[in-house]
Amino acid sequence: MFKALQTFIEKISFSIFSIILLGLSAILAFTIMLGSVKDETFDIRMFHLANETIRATKTVEDPVKTEQERQRAASEVTPVYDYDEEAPANSAAIVRSVFDYALDAKAEAAEGDQKEPPDTERQIGDLRKKLEDLEESGGGFRLSDDLLGMLVRSGNDELEKARDTVSSIVSGAMEQPIRDTELADARNDTEDRIRTAAIPHGLMPAAVEIGRSSIKINEKVDEQQTEARMEQARAEVEPTRILQGQVIVQEGQIIDREVHRQLELAGLLNENTSLRPVLALGLFTLLTFWFIYRHFRQLEHPGYLKKKWLSITLVVYFLAIVAMKLLAATEIDFNMALAYVYPTALVPFLLRLLTDGRVALLLTVLTAATGGLLLQEGYSPVANMEIVLYLLFGGFAGHYLIQGDGRRSSILTASFGVALVNALFITFYLLMNQSHFGLQEWSLFMMAALGSGLLSGALTIGLMPFFETVFGILSDLKLVELSNPNHPLLKRILTETPGTYHHSVVVANLSDAACEAIGANGLLARVGSYYHDIGKTRRPAFFIENQMAGPNPHDSLPPDKSRDIIIAHATEGAEILKKHGMPRELVDIAQQHHGTSLLKFFFVKAGESGEVADEEAFRYPGPKPQTKEIAVISIADSCEAAVRSMKEPTPEKIEQLVRSIIKEKMNDGQFSECDLSFRELTIVGEVICTTLNGVFHNRIEYPK
Repeated sequence: MFKALQTFIEKISFSIFSIILLGLSAILAFTIMLGSVKDETFDIRMFHLANETIRATKTVEDPVKTEQERQRAASEVTPVYDYDEEAPANSAAIVRSVFDYALDAKAEAAEGDQKEPPDTERQIGDLRKKLEDLEESGGGFRLSDDLLGMLVRSGNDELEKARDTVSSIVSGAMEQPIRDTELADARNDTEDRIRTAAIPHGLMPAAVEIGRSSIKINEKVDEQQTEARMEQARAEVEPTRILQGQVIVQEGQIIDREVHRQLELAGLLNENTSLRPVLALGLFTLLTFWFIYRHFRQLEHPGYLKKKWLSITLVVYFLAIVAMKLLAATEIDFNMALAYVYPTALVPFLLRLLTDGRVALLLTVLTAATGGLLLQEGYSPVANMEIVLYLLFGGFAGHYLIQGDGRRSSILTASFGVALVNALFITFYLLMNQSHFGLQEWSLFMMAALGSGLLSGALTIGLMPFFETVFGILSDLKLVELSNPNHPLLKRILTETPGTYHHSVVVANLSDAACEAIGANGLLARVGSYYHDIGKTRRPAFFIENQMAGPNPHDSLPPDKSRDIIIAHATEGAEILKKHGMPRELVDIAQQHHGTSLLKFFFVKAGESGEVADEEAFRYPGPKPQTKEIAVISIADSCEAAVRSMKEPTPEKIEQLVRSIIKEKMNDGQFSECDLSFRELTIVGEVICTTLNGVFHNRIEYPK
């Protein structure tokens, strides 16, 4: 069944494979992370004791308390009063008018019938009529008939003196602001002043009443400005909020109406469960896996390699999620110091060694964002930005410090570098937090930083064999192991075909240097060169480098037989490597390093023998080189063999020969299926010439 599944995966296109795998992975990731972001709710009954301390999981506004605070602020606003500047003159004019009307009434009565004494009742009536308009405009100003009688019975001099005195007192009193609450006091004060003034005793009651009635409110509330100030006061009140992490109810506390209202407002009651966090997590998961999909769609690598890398990437991502979940589950009240133990460089370490740097960078960012959701204080469903930045800095440090060779010593060195970066970031965080931390707390954080770095390296070393075995990964660490001369296959090449072994070592040096110069994988090219001619171990003597000045067996064979033997070493080498479970990359190098090139020597020999030779029959079966590394090995293989056959190699001859070999292969279309550019071919030729000059340099002749 596993074999059938593997065959199915190899046959389907990368697009279909990625959509299926990413879709299933997104569902699984969503399910795993759901518990960390879903709102926690409680079954709370009013007027019962709380079974536990409950904190707000988010910051929400309390509209009831906000409105109460706004009303309180508005009620504390001091009213704006408007003083009537004309009030003193107006009130004094009213006083003078009353006395003047009394004088007029007396004068009119005297001008009438001078033989009869004035009729007091008629004078009072006349005065009443004169005062009607004044009483209406005076705001309730009205004198009784007794007081009017006092006025008409008084002499003119007394009236004039009283008029001047009372108007002066009223004017002075009205120059002071008088509000509604101060009116009674102002009138009493005016009365006291009038009673102490030089006013005839008979006029005193009328003068007092006139004076009191003339005192009015001259400073009133400006409703418009006061309301504007109240609105401003309301607007300046900050909304009252229930803060994230705030304790709403303590364990053992009675759940009263106010506490129940706050729990309901914070969405912590069972009946208030919200789907918004679920939808938010769905969007986060969708974006995360969309970025992964788009990144792998744009990779310019063979489909089988992208499938393998995508599978590895998702496994590493899920390992990170599971590690975060386990870490977050270690305590009910999550301690932030514990979050800093998470191995920040685990993802970039693994992906740099198993895939490439761009994939490692992408997953470092996505893992940091995921960590912000999963590694958080228990009462907060919002992403913890301190953890996000911590994972980013630690991840970037791991990405840039890890060496491509994958040696354990390099991983350990990088781990200490990551620990140092972690410690520096934690120091930055504690200083920015402006909280006081004692030596014990500081030491705890530093130990967490060190543990994070060392865990990253230890887990990487421990997990690498798993990935290499399950996915058949040819990591740098695996390549280093395969390059060990004690490897059984390399020992076989050395003992059975020593000439081929020496040839392979030189080709490895040429290929490694050339690949490094153009940005290809030099280590892969080196190790692949060691094994590229392993097919020659089947018939060692038929290859000239192993004949050691002995007879050449091809001299007694027809060209077609020699052709079959020589061409077979590529396919037989691939079969040997497959049989021993060697990585696919090395199998491809053995099979493709000659491409579909022409076996020119035996093709010409067949023509010279009189046969009608078919050129296609004398070509290697291929396929042509599919990667830069194989193309470079193909050039290095041909150049080393050709230069070795030269009697007196010089730099000029070597350069001419290398250029001709590259040109011949290019004209033959051997590089048409790999992305090797003309500029890179030029660089490859220059590097190979330089390296060959170092290998085949002239030596001095030592004396006998």
